[in-house]
Amino acid sequence: MIDLRHPLVAVGGAGLLTVPWVAVVLTGAHPTTGLTVMLSGLAVLGASFLLAWAAETAEKDVPRSFAIAVLAVLAVAPEYAVDALYAWTAGAQAGTARGVEAGNLAVANMTGANRILIGLGWSGIALFTLWRAKRVADVSVQHRDGFLADVVSLDRGIAIEICFLAAATLWAFFVPFGGGIDAVDTVILVGLYALYIVIILRAGIEVEEEHIGVPAYLQTYRRPKRIATVLGLFLYSGAMIMIAVEPFAHGLESLGVAVGVPKFFMIQWIAPLASESPELIVVTVLVLKSRSTAGFNALISSKLNQWTLLIGTLAVVYSIALGGYGVLEFEFKQSLEIWITAAQSYFALAILSNLNISGREAVALLVLFVSQVLLEFAFLRLLPEGTLESILAALPTGPLLGTAPEHAGEALSHLTLEAYTVVYVLLGTALFVRRRKAVAELVTIAGATARQAIGRSPAPEAD
Repeated sequence: MIDLRHPLVAVGGAGLLTVPWVAVVLTGAHPTTGLTVMLSGLAVLGASFLLAWAAETAEKDVPRSFAIAVLAVLAVAPEYAVDALYAWTAGAQAGTARGVEAGNLAVANMTGANRILIGLGWSGIALFTLWRAKRVADVSVQHRDGFLADVVSLDRGIAIEICFLAAATLWAFFVPFGGGIDAVDTVILVGLYALYIVIILRAGIEVEEEHIGVPAYLQTYRRPKRIATVLGLFLYSGAMIMIAVEPFAHGLESLGVAVGVPKFFMIQWIAPLASESPELIVVTVLVLKSRSTAGFNALISSKLNQWTLLIGTLAVVYSIALGGYGVLEFEFKQSLEIWITAAQSYFALAILSNLNISGREAVALLVLFVSQVLLEFAFLRLLPEGTLESILAALPTGPLLGTAPEHAGEALSHLTLEAYTVVYVLLGTALFVRRRKAVAELVTIAGATARQAIGRSPAPEAD
């Protein structure tokens, strides 16, 4: 009898998610738009699991520096795939309407993935950890009096990631002022990630190994079999992403048009769910095993990867497709998206400045994220015809900006983004001021790590 809890069952299940799309590609079938989105999306989801498991398993056989600098990026490669697709399209079709649209969609997907990671990931995992701690002991949870006052404590070693994430967040506020994502953004953001890697390697920071499930099982294989398995998973999952991501993204665009939902909304919020899901599921499993600190460390590291490399490499992909150096330009709407994403990150970092997150703070992150998305969706889609125009006419903003009635939904969408950006910044600033001593301590911890890295040679690789 098959044990459904066996790790290989999970591998088989992830592989099965990709089979229907493989059949579509091999047979040359042309399914409906909805079916295309579903099947290619499942293929991306399955490939994301396989790729993440391969990266974790590979850590047993590669130098530690390679594991930190390369495998960590490969593990979140599916999250970059859609962005790279649109950045490439923007460069290849520069000067055309489709090129401009693709540039906007690249930014939309990037901001959506980052906001989902915090708005749903950080908040959801924190609340799940606190809920589970009421039933099962968890050393990372501290019980305090008051409604939703319990907190999830973070590892002090994560201070360096928080400080680098803060630097990337502050820079992100200035990205729209450059007229697009350019070489300066690439140098600053990719440079921040490179410096972070150098510091944690030279400081000899030991990342706690928390391999569970599939990676833990595959690491028990003999070395030749293990390496062959990892390479097979890398090749298969990479191939799946290559053949599925384009029809998935373009299918979402077409599906959005068919149901009356703007393309950018579909690419911003639906597309990232397939690539983010495996990571959130893995972190959930860590929480179930009372390893919530390790789970939060993984989420924060993933945010740092996305907030530096994901933004910084878009200009590189765009320039390669363009055939020369170019700036990935975007419209004002996407400037607002970048600002609200940076503001959300600013508020989230203020929450983590004392190295814990309470139930109340997690709820605040979740409510702000969900309410903004739903409100914007309502403005763009759900309100009865004519309602938007009436609302806009009652606001001084509409006449002041000279907004035409047919653009009422877009104008209110912009107003929503601006309002939430202000709320995030005000709340974050208030927290930073209130916790200035904790912020100073956090910076001191990170500074000590950096000084340790500067004052020593790189740690030798384990055999």
